[in-house]
Amino acid sequence: MTANLDQLRRCHFAVDLGAARTRVYVKGAGLIVDQPSVAAVNTRTGALMAVGEFAEQMTGRTPSYIKTVRPVSGGTVVDIEMAQRMLRHLIGEKTRRVLRRKPRLRAAACTPHDADPLARRATVETLVGLGARRVELVDTLIAAAVGCGLPVERAEATMIMVCGAAATQVAVLSLGSIVTAERIGVGGEAVDNAIVQHLRHQHELMLPSQSVRPLQLALSGNGLTPHGPATTEIHGRDVATGLARTVQVDTAAVRNAIQTPLTAVLDGIGKVLRDCPPDLVADLADRGIMMVGGTALLPGFDQMLRQATGMPVHIAERPDVCAVQGLGAMLDGKVEPLVLNPAAG
Repeated sequence: MTANLDQLRRCHFAVDLGAARTRVYVKGAGLIVDQPSVAAVNTRTGALMAVGEFAEQMTGRTPSYIKTVRPVSGGTVVDIEMAQRMLRHLIGEKTRRVLRRKPRLRAAACTPHDADPLARRATVETLVGLGARRVELVDTLIAAAVGCGLPVERAEATMIMVCGAAATQVAVLSLGSIVTAERIGVGGEAVDNAIVQHLRHQHELMLPSQSVRPLQLALSGNGLTPHGPATTEIHGRDVATGLARTVQVDTAAVRNAIQTPLTAVLDGIGKVLRDCPPDLVADLADRGIMMVGGTALLPGFDQMLRQATGMPVHIAERPDVCAVQGLGAMLDGKVEPLVLNPAAG
């Protein structure tokens, strides 16, 4: 299921179904949905209690009969019915009514690089269930590169790194296509888990799920680099007693715990560069790496990559929405035809 630019220009809306957040772009209206990919369900009745931000706030705070679920994992829809119900509520009845009036409603969606046919089919079926008569799939790497303004249509190398919640995708692009790419199964969730495990093993402290990201930001200023505060006060639950407890955590030790899963990302970048033609690698020495995706905002991540690779590293202006903005640019006809020759990689 590949898409060309003419087909994408006929699409009426675009969806970026991510493990962390779901974003919807409607042609002529812009980005209308940017919400967590979470739904809360009453297991007794099957009723949908909440979606998006409200459902995420309910995580870990609900009675036993209310369950929070994530229908998307690693950019792949794992529960088609729940993903459809979540999207219907996020888009809203008014916008859905407008879309239903479109003759032969068409949709576009991002898919991870090298997504298998079942994953692609799940994405298509999810949008068909919303009324789409045709669904065009675009590789996330291409969409994100377009969205952050990289000159991917030129005969020169550009390197993009999509830092997602469940995985990191790295690619070198030239002449509108992917020259070489690698998908690494390490993302923001692995970093969160490293922090949680470190506190559990070293301090016998269980950290509330919604406290992980504030802890990452508390590491500095520069987060992964040794310029933040020496210690940070953390509130959690004692593993042995179950009582609330506050501990002073050595931020240097937490930084080391964070760096461990990110080593796999460095290995993936090295593999992409080794597989890339020498002429294109020479281009990258000047242009460096463009980081997009929510995990790109992890404090100090860019500086760590800069030190490890010796290449310039840039973070997109709005890294979390680059992929859906790229899809929107294609829908609105703002992209030159050469960009999308092999759209789905």
